[in-house]
Amino acid sequence: MTSLSTHVLDIAEGKPAAGVDVSLEVLVDGEWHPVGEATTDANGRVSELATGLVSGMYRVVFGTGDYGNTFFPGVHVVMTLDDAEDHYHVPLLLSPFGYTTYRGELSWQS
Repeated sequence: MTSLSTHVLDIAEGKPAAGVDVSLEVLVDGEWHPVGEATTDANGRVSELATGLVSGMYRVVFGTGDYGNTFFPGVHVVMTLDDAEDHYHVPLLLSPFGYTTYRGELSWQS
């Protein structure tokens, strides 16, 4: 069963970004449909945003404006998932005037 998690880090403050709303959407027939939503915990993590994902195009939406980032009030990360994979981890590193994301590993759960 394919699942997705995330981790948001405030690299300007050097701490986890707690309280960031995160949602996952899937693209079906040219329209985005909600799949899951959560809020980052005290460690900036959402350990399971969604499970049972099928192959397709997905979008993770980070509500960074409510966290206090006025320059990037929302970050949308679009990716293609393959349900042959067990898990995807998509972290977000956030600063007031920039962000980066990548496909991460779940080594913190080991």
